[in-house]
Amino acid sequence: MAVPDYQTLMLPVLESLADGVTRSTYPEVTDHITKHFHLTEEDLDERFSSGQPAFYNRTQWAVTYLGKAGLIARVGRGKVAITDRGKDVLATKPDRVDVNYLRRFPEFEEFRTKTRVRDTPAAGVSAIDPEANPEELLYGTYESLRQAVEVDILDRLQSDSVSWAFFEQLVVDVLVRMGFGSDVEETSRRVTRKGGDDGIDGVIDEDRLGLDAVYVQAKRYAKTSPVGRPALQAFAGSLEGQRASKGVFITTSHFTGEAEDYVKRISKRIVLIDGKTLARLMYEYGVGVRTRRTLDVKRVDEAYFEGDV
Repeated sequence: MAVPDYQTLMLPVLESLADGVTRSTYPEVTDHITKHFHLTEEDLDERFSSGQPAFYNRTQWAVTYLGKAGLIARVGRGKVAITDRGKDVLATKPDRVDVNYLRRFPEFEEFRTKTRVRDTPAAGVSAIDPEANPEELLYGTYESLRQAVEVDILDRLQSDSVSWAFFEQLVVDVLVRMGFGSDVEETSRRVTRKGGDDGIDGVIDEDRLGLDAVYVQAKRYAKTSPVGRPALQAFAGSLEGQRASKGVFITTSHFTGEAEDYVKRISKRIVLIDGKTLARLMYEYGVGVRTRRTLDVKRVDEAYFEGDV
């Protein structure tokens, strides 16, 4: 048989975790699904036009959606486990778990709201909109996929499974991809941890020549714990102690209105990067994501056909 669509895979994925044991998405969960649907090697080799295996792509989307609805949870790199809510769902013996079923859970509806295509000229077009041209459909779909990936990134950043050491390296990777860090010494391309209680987590060269430095404060907060004005005042005081004029405050959460207003009124230049912005930067600069395929969109060159031969 052909590989089922990702919604059809949702219930079997959930059932593969029914005993409460933590399992790897690949190969444990996928092995269960393969046996459940009696998929052959030929089925597993089915690919999209991009070259990506359809089975693994659809399984990943099924896992993502179940996670957004709170039926399963990621408990480590590549590992998932069923939640109490997921067990309650299985106890009702549903015939099918799909997007319509998941909409009963507020977390999933919130996820759908966050990833809804923005109302822009090149987006906000439904796949069944008879007025949409193919290019509008393409860009609208891309925007929706991008937002879904960014939401997933942010959820992982706010997960308890992300250690400080990993988050620190992630911050380094983003800053270096953005062009910070010197080429003079390899050591200057990473954030140097500072000890003590001076309110500075690290320092990185602002440019490739190392002519100036940017002081960094990075805080892993839950999404319900915003960074307030006191934390920014303390950071500004630390910059003053270092005779520094520039700083970046990065958090996985968000900043209060008072905090944002405070940095606008002080002489120090402090850039605020909240969780959503960090996820966007990771997507934009290719940190923690992989490019599946690059589409080369072409239009007819009118000038070519209007020229004289």
